[in-house]
Amino acid sequence: MSEQGWQRFLAAEGGGDWVVLHGGAMAAFRVGSMVEAARLAEAVAQVAGADGAVLTLTDSQLTVRLARGVFRLEERHVEVARAVSAVAREHGATADRSLAQEVSFAVAAQPDAIDVGFWRAVLGYDALDYDNGVDPLGHGSTFWMQDLDPNKPLRHAMHVDVSVAREQAELRLAAALAAGGRVADDSSAPSAWILADRAGNKVCIAAWPDGSGPA
Repeated sequence: MSEQGWQRFLAAEGGGDWVVLHGGAMAAFRVGSMVEAARLAEAVAQVAGADGAVLTLTDSQLTVRLARGVFRLEERHVEVARAVSAVAREHGATADRSLAQEVSFAVAAQPDAIDVGFWRAVLGYDALDYDNGVDPLGHGSTFWMQDLDPNKPLRHAMHVDVSVAREQAELRLAAALAAGGRVADDSSAPSAWILADRAGNKVCIAAWPDGSGPA
């Protein structure tokens, strides 16, 4: 696993429908009904190389995730994405990048207290990498373990990561601020902002890795 896969995906032409999130490449297609979503899902499932993708349909859209993690993206996924987009157009579906997002929970602890096995067990999640867990149904948020600075007295912490398309990050930021949130740390902007609610609970809005590529 490396960064080359997702970097090449972002740099490739013909991938405008797709957003590269923490959970890999994702596209959301609007359709007219659940029946149309099911028909599109069936067609996408027949695309060469689409095995391993996660398809989720509702009454008005189909979302397609090509991999469960950003570091699982491979060069072959570029052609798969193009093929899926072509199939979607044939079915009259419209891609909507504003619908694409990945929500994950960062469970932080000092190195001697990292307990990834507990979180997998209590959530009923599968291991994707050594430091995380994913919903085997592909519905729920992922979680990942984050080391805390051992020199700090804090023993544990948790925050939410929201990964969105590069052009959606500042819109999501504005909405959160209008709803009463505050910026806790903008040192990584415009790649990411750490926000807090009135009680001090933290959430990170991230345009990475989608914002790492060409606009």
